[in-house]
Amino acid sequence: MAEKSDRHPDDIIVAEKKLHALTVDLFKHAGSETREATLIADHLVLANMSGHDSHGVGMIPRYIMNVKSGFTPLNQKPTVALDAGALLVVDGNRGIGQVAAFEATQMAIERAKQHGVCVLALRNCSHIGRIGHWGEMCAAAGLVSTHYVNVIGHHPFVAPYGGSDGRFSTNPYCCSIPRGDKPPFILDFATSRVAQGKVRVAHNRGVKMGDGILIDRDGNPTNDPGVMFANPIGAILTFGEHKGYGMAMACELLAGALTSGGTLRPGTMETDGSINNMFAIVIDPGRLGDRNAILAEIERSLAWVTASKPSKDIGQEKVLIAGDPERAMRVHRAKNGVPIDKTTWRDIGEAGAKVGMNGVEGYRD
Repeated sequence: MAEKSDRHPDDIIVAEKKLHALTVDLFKHAGSETREATLIADHLVLANMSGHDSHGVGMIPRYIMNVKSGFTPLNQKPTVALDAGALLVVDGNRGIGQVAAFEATQMAIERAKQHGVCVLALRNCSHIGRIGHWGEMCAAAGLVSTHYVNVIGHHPFVAPYGGSDGRFSTNPYCCSIPRGDKPPFILDFATSRVAQGKVRVAHNRGVKMGDGILIDRDGNPTNDPGVMFANPIGAILTFGEHKGYGMAMACELLAGALTSGGTLRPGTMETDGSINNMFAIVIDPGRLGDRNAILAEIERSLAWVTASKPSKDIGQEKVLIAGDPERAMRVHRAKNGVPIDKTTWRDIGEAGAKVGMNGVEGYRD
């Protein structure tokens, strides 16, 4: 779900089109071809527009650092390691994750339409961003999809239930269900209490995290996001105690082991950057039964659930479905602009300077 807080009083406000242009220009200066730079901008800016600033343009400094170090090669094309009809293995060759995931998802959509289903193993990609983006692609094509993702290459920062230090990453899960001409059901969440990027945003803004989210290096509960930037670092807890932990391990094993991309452990976390692996299943629902009947049943279920009288504790006018908060935030930010904290804006400017851009101030409102 989208972040509850839209902005901080000190935030920089940038219009969607200007933020997109800035991102394209910055990556073209870094050496990306136009298509690559555009795919990166499409993805990062849509994350910001959806309220997920953790996966938006705040990732640019990290991406540029990986590019400059040589860890992430630009204009790298993904390759098909296995093509067995409904089974597809794609290797990102450590290139830009938004490109590899876009290409792989497009291939999976084509195969699902041809065979009724596609089982996709995507491995060895640089950060592939907000996983809901790939679920939305499948839903737009009229397909159901489920996605499991893990991360290797860096120090673990999510603790297992009952543990006191990091053992894996935020390991996101996504499920997308199309609804014909209605907005799709898009369930997309980190299996940790919050994404690491949300801790970064809180740290940059100088605000505390809520209870039950973080522990310090000694395993003690804390509200200070700074523990995730200390040495040694603290850890984020999983959502739902043992249930979130179980889901995180499912993502680790399916995305890491089943794709042959690797799980996070000693020997796979001592690199200069992070690698994403994704295991996805894409299904044409029309192959399982009458499409119209399936859509009608989906609407009956959603109508029943959302007719529940809204709780006063939540502060919502009605019961929402997964994907509604992001769609509402897109409308809001299209009108009011995207808030970016001052630290992130400064870091983006410094990243731009590293690739030869002459400042970023001309892109802000």
